[in-house]
Amino acid sequence: MEAYNYQFTALRGIQSGREYYVAMCPLRLIPKIFLFDEEEIPPELRAQRVLNRARVPQIAQYIIDYPDDYVFSSLTASIDGDVNFESLAEHGYGRNAGVLTVSMNSRFLINDGQHRRAAIEEALKQNPKLGEETISVVFFVDAGLERSQQLFADLNKHAIRPTKSIGILYDRRDPFSQLSLKLMDSVPIFRGLTETEKTTISNRSSKVFTLSAIYQATMALLHMKHSDIVTESDLQISREYWTLLGETIPEWRLVITKHISPAELRQNYVHGHGVTLHAFGIAGHTLIETSPRDWQKRLTPLGTVDWLRTNRIWEGRAMIRGKMSKAGDSVALTAALIKKVLELPLTYEETELENTVLALQGE
Repeated sequence: MEAYNYQFTALRGIQSGREYYVAMCPLRLIPKIFLFDEEEIPPELRAQRVLNRARVPQIAQYIIDYPDDYVFSSLTASIDGDVNFESLAEHGYGRNAGVLTVSMNSRFLINDGQHRRAAIEEALKQNPKLGEETISVVFFVDAGLERSQQLFADLNKHAIRPTKSIGILYDRRDPFSQLSLKLMDSVPIFRGLTETEKTTISNRSSKVFTLSAIYQATMALLHMKHSDIVTESDLQISREYWTLLGETIPEWRLVITKHISPAELRQNYVHGHGVTLHAFGIAGHTLIETSPRDWQKRLTPLGTVDWLRTNRIWEGRAMIRGKMSKAGDSVALTAALIKKVLELPLTYEETELENTVLALQGE
C-alpha cells in the first residue's frame, strides 16, 4: 500500500469480455476498505440484501475457535474508482500476473460475502493477530448500480445450499455429527438404511431415515444443545435406546431382517418417517429421565401400537389430510401419544395440543 493508493498482488482474468482480478487481501484491511451498503433504502436502490446481524457472531466465533483450521471462500467486490493493472511480463503467463493499483478514493462494494466481512471485523477485535492472514478477493470494476445488482443476482442465482444430511456427514467439528455417524453405523435400524445425502427420501428408496432425522431425533433424546459436550455415556444411551426400539417395534424388526422393504415400511407405517423418529426421541428423553433404572422394560407397550397410516389416530398428529407432516405441532402431538402409551407425563404445551386434537376428533 503506497500513499493515496492500495496495491494488491493479483491475477487478471476475462469474463464476458470484461477484465476482473483475483487478489490476496490482509484481513486487517477488510473492515477498512470493503463497505457494505447498509443504508435504510429500498431494495431497488441497493446492490445487496440486508445484512442479517444474527449470523455474524456465529461466523466470527468459528474463526476465533479455529484460528489454525478455519477456511473462507473468496469475497466478491466491485470497485468504483480508478484501477490500474501492471503485468509482470509482456508475454506468457506473467502477462496476467502483476500488481493491481486502486485509488484510495475508490469505493469498494461487497457483492458476495458481506456476512464473512462483518464476521472478520468482529473476530479481529478479539484476535488482532488474525489481521496478517489473507483472504482471496475477486474484484470487478464497477459499472454502476444496475451492473452491481446484476452481479449479485448472477452470483446467487445458481448457489445451492448443501443438504443438512450431507453437512452432518462431512462435519468433523460438530460432536453431534460424529455421534450421529456412530449411531448410523452401529444401530441395526440405521445401519445400511440411512440416507446420508438428501433430506427427503423417495418412495422407492432402500433407505428408511435420513442422517439429519437421526441427528435431530438424538438431540431430542439427549435433550442437548449444539454447544453441549457429547460424552461416551451419551453414545451408549443413544445406541441402546435406538437398538432396543428396533427390537420392540415389529415392523422395524422386519425391515432389519429384510422381510419387508424400507419402501413398504414408509408407504404403510407412520414410524418409517422422520416426524415419528423425532417424537420417539422426545418421548425417550422423558422415559429415561423418569425411569433411569428400568426404562428399557417400559418400552414394551410400543410393540402393540397400531402404527399403520390408515389408523385414524394419526390424523391430526403425524399426518395432516392423509399426508405425513413435519410441522412442529405434528412432532409434539405424535410424541404426546407415544408418551401416553408409555404412561409418561405430558408437558403443559403437549397437554394443550392434545386437548385441541382430541376436541377436533370428537373424543
